[in-house]
Amino acid sequence: MKYNRAVLDTNILVAASRSRNGASHAVLRALREGRFTALASVPLMLEYEALLHRPEQLAAANRTAAATTAFLDALAVLVEPVTFFYLWRPQTRDPGDEMVLETALNGCADCIVTHNGADFHPAAARFRLAVLTPAEFLQQLPEE
Repeated sequence: MKYNRAVLDTNILVAASRSRNGASHAVLRALREGRFTALASVPLMLEYEALLHRPEQLAAANRTAAATTAFLDALAVLVEPVTFFYLWRPQTRDPGDEMVLETALNGCADCIVTHNGADFHPAAARFRLAVLTPAEFLQQLPEE
């Protein structure tokens, strides 16, 4: 099955900011190339911002706050905005994952891309929503 509409968990952005060699960074490259549609809601974008601006994240990624803001601004241009019409909480074991799941459900996503699939699998299965690692997601994308 092809997954054209995806929600990226925050850990994908963290991993991509720390290494340009991994699958998470390749997912962001594929987004920039228009190979899939990423969905994001205002709460999810705020979570991306809060997490990526933490001092420990800035240090680990060797990025400035200004560079991180520029990255998030560019990301905001690439994503399809999602408005919440219905809140599905609580569905996941981790309350921090609720906005990822809600963005996927309200945006009619095909999948969630994450490094923590176990956090989403029971809830996502109830909604027939695929949960993929970055490598699994990249394997199903059309070639460049």
